[in-house]
Amino acid sequence: MITAEELAADREGCAAAHVRLLRTVNGLTDADVRGDSLLPGWSVGHVVNHLRRNAEGFTAMLRAAARGEVGDQYTSAEGRNQGIEDGAGAPAAELVDLLQQAIDDLDAAADLLTPEQWASGTGRTLRGEVAINELPWRRWREVDVHHADLGLGYTCDEWPDQFVRRELPGFVTIWKARRPMGLTELPEPVLALTPQRRLAWMFGRLQLDGVEPADVYG
Repeated sequence: MITAEELAADREGCAAAHVRLLRTVNGLTDADVRGDSLLPGWSVGHVVNHLRRNAEGFTAMLRAAARGEVGDQYTSAEGRNQGIEDGAGAPAAELVDLLQQAIDDLDAAADLLTPEQWASGTGRTLRGEVAINELPWRRWREVDVHHADLGLGYTCDEWPDQFVRRELPGFVTIWKARRPMGLTELPEPVLALTPQRRLAWMFGRLQLDGVEPADVYG
């Protein structure tokens, strides 16, 4: 259960992640957004458009919660994927404007919820129902990870310590639970990494020679 204090911290962290993201994408050129991101098969425009569509889906869940309903983030996996494709090739200025609008709408929807709605509401992702009060944290994660995926200068090394401290232990627990009994210590090359880079390895964003992928995120 997320406390009111933790929710406030998550909203603050998410807002700061949005500021960092917008600082990076403002001023992108059409050539920039046509370029490759660090995600296979996705351009920079795909990543920016995904972050916009993700915000729109979160907004839909928040608005539904304000009505006492359970809203869907996406209508279907196919709809999610098509939404990312649709608009990914738009001009840079349009992509950034739509992202900014989606972030503004998300903030406005969050501001409308009462403490009771934050505490009791649920939304529906493609993986099932989630508590509404988890959404700021989930959005924060989405923004900081995909910000680094843009390949535009922001890297995992800049992930805030608060973000890493919150996220990394859960991934370590999952990783250890999937190992054979007695083989539950992270590989030495992974332990030698900074916490930020260790989390990037968990996310599949960092490969190490001679070390199998973590395979815990997906």
